[in-house]
Amino acid sequence: MAKKKKLIGVDLGGTTIKFAILTLDGDVQQKWSVPTNILDEGSHIIPDIVQSINHHLDLYKMSANDFAGIGMGTPGTVDLANGTVTAAYNLNWKTTQNAKEQIEAGTHMKFALDNDANVAALGERWKGAGNNEPDVDFITLGTGVGGGIIASGRLQHGVNGAGGEVGHVTVQPGGYLCTCGKHGCLETYASATGVVHLAHDFAEEYSGNSKLKKMVDNGDEITSKIVFDLAKQGDFLANEVTNKVGQYLGLAVANMANVLNPSYVVIGGGVSAAGQFLLDLVDKTFQQEAFSTVRASTTLKLAKLGNDAGVIGASSLALRFVDGADLSEAAKVANVAATVAE
Repeated sequence: MAKKKKLIGVDLGGTTIKFAILTLDGDVQQKWSVPTNILDEGSHIIPDIVQSINHHLDLYKMSANDFAGIGMGTPGTVDLANGTVTAAYNLNWKTTQNAKEQIEAGTHMKFALDNDANVAALGERWKGAGNNEPDVDFITLGTGVGGGIIASGRLQHGVNGAGGEVGHVTVQPGGYLCTCGKHGCLETYASATGVVHLAHDFAEEYSGNSKLKKMVDNGDEITSKIVFDLAKQGDFLANEVTNKVGQYLGLAVANMANVLNPSYVVIGGGVSAAGQFLLDLVDKTFQQEAFSTVRASTTLKLAKLGNDAGVIGASSLALRFVDGADLSEAAKVANVAATVAE
């Protein structure tokens, strides 16, 4: 019997590049990471990816023939057909990067890529909180807010790749200025930086007793984790901030679910480390704002895969290079979701 091929997943981030070798069923067998070198307009990034993959294949006494292909999630705007990336400013990529061409040439493996939030959605849907259901929405709360939509079994890209950009849903008309140029985007309130922004603004207007207020007034460093930890401890001002974050996020989730009616809305990313405390705040507004049918059928869940969501979801992009007969039913479902509609 022929030996089953394996997959490589790559999660390209602004500070770290994560790699994994996985089975066709999405089970991680090896993991490693390297720092992202954004110097010289990011010209080292793709060569570093190629070098790291080849080095680890040597280390594990494997070759390109052992793999169906490589899938990668990346920041920026992705041209799915041509395998190129533009506007990935946190990678210092100021010009279009021919990622597919260079990585295929350097590794002698087939390669596919997608936006980083999309691949995280694929990962959570396949092996995480989404239970491989055909309708799953994913929101990731990090430095910014990203998202991915899987509807009727397929990842939704839209006509120009902007499908699922939930971070730029307007939750406060005329609100905070976003880096995208709009005002009041969800990203400006529910991201890690947005939580801190709210904390500073609320502290400025608050005159009561609060540890968060004292920290802000003293010029201490404030993080979203600190705000949520203080809220859990009963700090009044911190609770005011987290309640507002939950309100904005719950409104965005309700509107998203009202349009799409998914089985699950999965919330991940660094801010989601606040756990059930955050989920309860979001669900409170969701219950108020969601259409009755949606309330009864859509469930909010915390992401389960943590830092592995990206590499697992990225690896599913490479399932398209596998003979369907070699895939389990779950992997076939994941393959359909990750494959771009012709």
